[in-house]
Order: sequence, then C-alpha cells, then structure tokens
Amino acid sequence: MSTLQAVAPPVEHAPSVLCVGIADYAVAAGAAQLVTNGLGSCVAIVLYDRERKVGGLAHILLPNEVLSASQELPGKFASSAIPVMLRRMRELKAIGVINARIVGGASMFAPLLGSGAPSLGARNIASARAALAEAGIPIVGEDVGGDHGRSVTFDIQAGTVHVRSIAKGDVHL
Repeated sequence: MSTLQAVAPPVEHAPSVLCVGIADYAVAAGAAQLVTNGLGSCVAIVLYDRERKVGGLAHILLPNEVLSASQELPGKFASSAIPVMLRRMRELKAIGVINARIVGGASMFAPLLGSGAPSLGARNIASARAALAEAGIPIVGEDVGGDHGRSVTFDIQAGTVHVRSIAKGDVHL
C-alpha cells in the first residue's frame, strides 16, 4: 500500500521575515523583511546600505538610559541601537553610504501631560535624530509625531519602508 504526500513547490526568493519587538533590533541582508508593530510613542529607526542591500531596524522604547532601570537591551535606546546595528551591518559587508528613516514617536497620552511638557514620543524622536546625527547618518525619510500608532515593514531587497496606520492609512518612505 502506498501513500502519497503533497509537497508544496519551493518558493523562489521568498523573503525571510524577522519580527522586531519592543526594545529590540534586527539586521539582515538581501531578500529579508524586518517588521515591527505597535509603535506608539516608540520610534523605529531603519538603517540601509542601498549598494549592498543590507539593513537594520530598531524599535526604540526610551529616549535615554536615565529613564530605565536596565540598560541590557541595546535596542531600547537610539544611542545604543545605532552603533550595534552599524557594527552588525558591517559584518554583513555593508560598505556603501548608509541612510536612515524614522517612524513613530506619537503623543499617545497628550491629555495626561502637563502644559508645555514634551511627550515621550517627541523625546524619542529627538533622541533618534541626535544619535543619527552623531553617527553621521542622514535621515532621508520620516513619518513621525501625531497621535496615532503605526507598524513598519522594511523590505531590504527593494529598499522600501511601508508604514501602516489605521488612523492615517499607508505611507511609503
């Protein structure tokens, strides 16, 4: 007696999808997608070497180490995530010009802030910009601020960043 098993044909060049959690980061090359969901006041920092098709994505939680009891996760802060991602990108042969895109930094709880106090989202945006400037990396696109959440999909092969928001629709950076 013989049994047949259905085998799905192999998918050519199917991208691997890496999900980046809060206070985390990922770096990959070629046919890969880096995805992060649930950006409120957090900021996604996307780094990309277009020449070598190498990229990274970090989901930044806080603007600086002073606000955290633990500094163990380099993806938690822009100042620690960017150097770690750059080092890993160089290991994957990134040698070209690296640029950045930033997404998120919403003011999710504006009514709870005192008058004139900057939101956590605004402080995260400022820290991302400062860390990128310190590293000499230009920001070539951004979708930041507002009062709505976002999710990000970064297609490394294509070099595209797709931002999805229920409140504001889709944006491509």
